Amino acid sequence: MEQRPIVEKINVREATRDDIEVLVELNRLAYPDRSEENVVWGRSHLMSHLRTFPQGQLVAEINGRVVGGASALIVDMGPEPLRPHTWAGVTDSGYFTSHNAKGDTLYAADIYVHPDFRRRGVAKALYAARRELCRRFNLRRILAGGRLWGYVEHAERFSPEEYAERVSEGDLSDPVLGFQLAEGFELRGILPNYVRDPRGKNYAPLLEWFNPDYAAPEKGRRKVRLACVQYQMRKLESFDEFARQVTYFVDIAADYGSDFILLPEFLTVQLLSQTGTLTPGEGIKELAKLTPRYKELMSSLATSYGMTLISGSHPVEEGDRLLNTCFVCLPDGKVECQPKLHITPNERKWWKISGGKNLRVFNTPKAKIAVLICYDIQFPEAARYLADEGVEIIFVPFCTDNRQGYLRVRYCAQARAIENQVYVALAGTVGNLPDVSNMDVQYAQSAVLTPSDFAFARDAIASEADFNEETILVCDVDIDDLYEARSQGTVTPYLDRRRDLFQYTCKLERSDQIRRSPVEGPLG
Repeated sequence: MEQRPIVEKINVREATRDDIEVLVELNRLAYPDRSEENVVWGRSHLMSHLRTFPQGQLVAEINGRVVGGASALIVDMGPEPLRPHTWAGVTDSGYFTSHNAKGDTLYAADIYVHPDFRRRGVAKALYAARRELCRRFNLRRILAGGRLWGYVEHAERFSPEEYAERVSEGDLSDPVLGFQLAEGFELRGILPNYVRDPRGKNYAPLLEWFNPDYAAPEKGRRKVRLACVQYQMRKLESFDEFARQVTYFVDIAADYGSDFILLPEFLTVQLLSQTGTLTPGEGIKELAKLTPRYKELMSSLATSYGMTLISGSHPVEEGDRLLNTCFVCLPDGKVECQPKLHITPNERKWWKISGGKNLRVFNTPKAKIAVLICYDIQFPEAARYLADEGVEIIFVPFCTDNRQGYLRVRYCAQARAIENQVYVALAGTVGNLPDVSNMDVQYAQSAVLTPSDFAFARDAIASEADFNEETILVCDVDIDDLYEARSQGTVTPYLDRRRDLFQYTCKLERSDQIRRSPVEGPLG
């Protein structure tokens, strides 16, 4: 009996950091000619891709082995999307920092397959996954600069335009361009000096796949509603009483249709009012024991009310260290955490709290967000790092005991909003806790702060609460306005930074520094 060929199952998934070393080697194996030209990925490029647009970085597996990869970013090609351009220009020399989440075009920067696994459907599976990605993000098109693989053999007879047309009409065969055309791409022109490619004489075909399911978005589609709780600390008799009070504010935020609700720093310290007199050190350790109940309460509220809940902060034990931690609870039940990085002298002295070592970015259904707890907003490096990671809203839960302390947080938050062109939302505690050591009185004025330009409120304040009154502040912000201000504002500080003069490095745990090596390609 004749045996049928075994059909291998190809699994396409998003790339992870664990794939990077494999992909670096795979890229060199797939393109030995381009390796000689130093137009292949290095580790720093792939790290940048994952930091900038993780959804666009794909790998193909057969039996658990990575045998192919594809890299893409979203770009805004302007009113002339088919204009001439270079690979280095559109991808920022391969680092993808030109990624624009507001763009309408998925740019296919690279695709590669292990030489031993070609002609087995790997590239076809990656192309299909890219089309699905384009549909998922409701992008207008996929653009790519392909390769004229066989042009080197015909350059004396045909111009690159003639060669590409003959391949398109079937008069000539080209293994790369022919495959791309078979995958539904249309030939739109020839790009000169696109990338160093001896086989194509540095020419590349400009290819477009138009998304048939594309729906033009309505203006203002990215408006989000923020709710900031200015919470009064009070004596409590039980955790259940605390839960009822928090639920009350979450319920109000939901009634107003809020997408996010922000609670203040050290929200749970009021629970110490039920334990009798304890030293600050004893009290904070007792509070840490309530972490499972606190986390479960916040997560259940986020899922029940269908919003992203930024839970203020709470002391959490991590080994022999105590961290001041914010839980970010998503509507789907996922709970992430962000520890406070910078610890005030007061926290160190009385509560023995340690600083965290990682800074997280959270992709929520409505916006890309991050959390800087109180003192953290006073350090510009942290907010700059988050802005470079694509964060659109920074949430700042805070707890200050006097006007001077509050204004340090407020003025620094305003500066971070202006210099990074992001929204910054603040929520603090008011009132007093006479029975709790080291938590006597609080002072706050919660607010939502904006960049300072015509698209925003006159004083760069979207909304603010009254001083020292328990309330909930509800405010709308438009994410689209951020991107318009960054590209077309009166000033554009996000784009105009002198990267040739200033550079910073990041040593955060579970985060990675991007270093642009002078010898590591592409185009190194």
